[in-house]
Amino acid sequence: MSTVEASVREADFTRPRIEFRRYAPGEQIDNPVPGDFLLTHANAWTSRLIRFGEGLRYWGKRRKFAHWSHTALFVDDEGGIIEALGNGVQKRNVAVYRDTEYHVIHLVDASNEDRAHAVAFAEHCLNDHYGFLTIISLAITLLTASKFCFGVDGQMICSGLVARALERTGAIFQYDSWHMMPADLAEYFDVTPTLGASKGTIPAADKGVMQRSH
Repeated sequence: MSTVEASVREADFTRPRIEFRRYAPGEQIDNPVPGDFLLTHANAWTSRLIRFGEGLRYWGKRRKFAHWSHTALFVDDEGGIIEALGNGVQKRNVAVYRDTEYHVIHLVDASNEDRAHAVAFAEHCLNDHYGFLTIISLAITLLTASKFCFGVDGQMICSGLVARALERTGAIFQYDSWHMMPADLAEYFDVTPTLGASKGTIPAADKGVMQRSH
C-alpha cells in the first residue's frame, strides 16, 4: 500500500482549492494532471541560495514552508514536467524524482482551458534561460528588505516559472510571481511538509533531459 499522504485546502477569492499528496522516496505519482505542479528538492548552488533566502523570509512558525528548494509544472498526463535549473529551462519526466521526496499539488477547480494556458506558457519558457540575475535580486531583496527588484526578460527561476504559469489558472499571489520562491508557493497553497522525513536522493540536473533552452 502506498504511503502517500493527502490533504485538502479550501479556496478563497485569491487561492484556488487544492489537494496535495506527498510521495516518499521510491514512490511515484501514477495520475499526473497537466497544469498541476510539484514541490521538491534540488542541490545546485542556485537552489542552495534559494534555501538560504527562504530561511531569511520564513522562520518561526513559517519555517516549515522553507522545506522545499525546487518546483516544476506538469505539462502532460504521462508525467512530463517543465522546470528551470541552472542549466536552463528544461523538460523531463517526473520519474527522475522517483528516489526523491516530492509533493504534488492538484488544482481541484482549474478548467481544462486554464490548464492548457498554463502548459502553453511553460512550453514557451523552453526558449528561456535560467534567471541568475533574479537570484541575485532575490538575495538583495531578502537581505536588505528592499522592494527594488530586477531581472532580465527571457530568464526564469523554477518558482517564477511555475507561479507565472499558475496565474493562468486564476491564482493571485502575495508577491510578484516572477520573484517568488518555492516556499512562497508552499505558503500560498498552505502545503505543509512531513517534518523529519527523508528527502531521498536528488537527481542530477541533466538526468533524463528531453528538451532544454539554448
